[in-house]
Amino acid sequence: MLTKAGQYAVRSTLFLAAHSNKDKRVNVKQIAKELDVPSPFLAKLLQQLSKAGLVSSVKGPNGGFYFSEEDKKNTLWDVIKAIDGGHKFEECFVGRSKCNSANPCAFHELAIDFRDKLMHQFQDKTFQTLVSELNSSLF
Repeated sequence: MLTKAGQYAVRSTLFLAAHSNKDKRVNVKQIAKELDVPSPFLAKLLQQLSKAGLVSSVKGPNGGFYFSEEDKKNTLWDVIKAIDGGHKFEECFVGRSKCNSANPCAFHELAIDFRDKLMHQFQDKTFQTLVSELNSSLF
């Protein structure tokens, strides 16, 4: 359901939420190496997230990206919307261009329940909650 950019954004923000703070910033190369993602692509994503107010950053030789206490109040949905938009969750599960309640595909009812439940999970869980629930070995 997520683009590669969306996947990298979610992974990098979870990493930052778990491994950074105002006094412990992480540079793009460190994150890219840890998550095995392309550094230039990740840099653009993190800049986009920073402009959206979802991660914090400091420029300069001791700079880098980090999660402030305020950033930890954001949700996965905030990150997904900033990078991929919310439209992916409105598309047909099997890719039909005209799939809705009036003209459903074979999976419409099953998919809509799954999509809605997943969307609510993304909207309800803050990064602070996610980090406390997830095992650090996921990074």
